[in-house]
Order: sequence, then C-alpha cells, then structure tokens
Amino acid sequence: MATDRDQQSVRIEDLFSVKGKTALVTGGSRGIGYMIARAYVENGATVYISARKADPCNAAAKALSAFGKCVSIPSDVGTTEGRAALVAALEDREDRLDILVNNAGAAWGAPFDEYPEDGWDKVMNINVKSVFMLTRDLAPMLQKAGEPGSPARVINIGSMDALHVPPLESYAYPPSKAAVHHMTRVLSVRLGERNIAVNAIAPGPFESKMTEYMLDNFQDDFEARSPLSRIGAPADMAGAALYLASPAGAYVTGAVIVVDGGIALC
Repeated sequence: MATDRDQQSVRIEDLFSVKGKTALVTGGSRGIGYMIARAYVENGATVYISARKADPCNAAAKALSAFGKCVSIPSDVGTTEGRAALVAALEDREDRLDILVNNAGAAWGAPFDEYPEDGWDKVMNINVKSVFMLTRDLAPMLQKAGEPGSPARVINIGSMDALHVPPLESYAYPPSKAAVHHMTRVLSVRLGERNIAVNAIAPGPFESKMTEYMLDNFQDDFEARSPLSRIGAPADMAGAALYLASPAGAYVTGAVIVVDGGIALC
C-alpha cells in the first residue's frame, strides 16, 4: 500500500510544469497554436513552431522569444516534402521531443451542391493525414523523451464541430476532426508501450484567422448558447495544453478534452 512518503510532490509549480521540456507546435504562428506555444514558452519550455508561410512564422517566433525560447521552422506539413524538412530541421537541433502539438489545420466552406473535391481533399489531407504522418515520423524522438510514469506527449487539436452539427456548410471539416478524435484513441493504444501519451483538445470558438468569418457572423449565437456565455480566451486553451503536457496529465491518454464552454451540449 502506498504511503504519504511514496506520493510525489503535488505543488502547483511542479504539477503543471513544462520547464526544460522541448515542444513542437504546428500552425504555431497564430490562433490556437500561438496560444499554446506562448503558454509553453512562458513556462520554461523550448518551443519550435511551424507554419506554411515563413514571414508570419518568423514574426511569431520573434514575438514569443520575448517570453523565453522559441524557434521558427517554416514548413508545410500538408506535403510529404514539408513534413520531411520539418523533421530533419528538428533532428538537427534536438535529440528528443517531449511534446508534439498537431495543431495545423484547414477548413473549406461551400454549399452542398457545389462542394469541391479539391476542397474536401485539402481538409482531409491537412487535418487527418498530416497528423498521422508527422506523429509517425517524430515517434522516435518522442520515444527517446518518454519514460515509465513520465511519457512524451502528443496533443492533437480536434474540434467541438466533431461533436455537433455546425452552423456553416463546412462539410469536410467536422468529419475530419471526428477522425482526429478517434485517431487519438487508436494512437494512444499503439504508442503507450513506447511511453508516449496521446490526447486531443476539442476547442469551441476561439479568436483566430480560421474562425474570423464564423465569429463575425455567429459570435452572438455562440455566446447565447454557451452555458458560460462567452467564447474561449487564450488562458482557457493554455490551461488545457499545460495540463496535458505536464506531470498533472501523465496518466491521461486517449482522452478528448472539450474546451468549448459547453456549446456543443446545447
């Protein structure tokens, strides 16, 4: 039977610490990716961010470097070449990776009768295929960082739109995020023996470039539907991301944590 002497420290500064960890956040130049990257940088992690466009990625890393260490690796994770370049660049700088946040994503809206095949393919490629492939390619670095009781972490960014029918005609997006949720469960089982925990965050509405049109047109509706009467703030996303990446979340895997103010329930 465990005794008080066997119990690890539960001080807040230790329990939710990512100090000294190394993280990669895809799509880290703006929106939810930027919120998560800032949370890690401010709390002592070395953070690499990637984004398809070099100038915004470099600018975001420069801004985040005011709070700690952040490095820009511009790359398009939607392509085989882009993922390979990202992995190679990270391997040149680090020998292990503690935290991988698969945040890069895409959406495409169009009426049902006009919904284009290339739009469907783009969303599925970036939101589903690239998440699996990048996790696969970085698994060796994650495995080097993971230990029994202290696994490396993969955090996939899903969506509350995988849990309800959204107001916009974005037909590929909700099923792509539902796939991310279930892929998270599958990978959690397969990678657990490698000391890698895999979880997902399903955000509701947060301010970002991707949600700009939606919030311009539906923010009042979201706030009216939310039991908490608001959209998400950066601290809300930071809290979930720190929990899943820190010792506090070391025994959590295969979970989809919904951070939506209860909107998907209403």
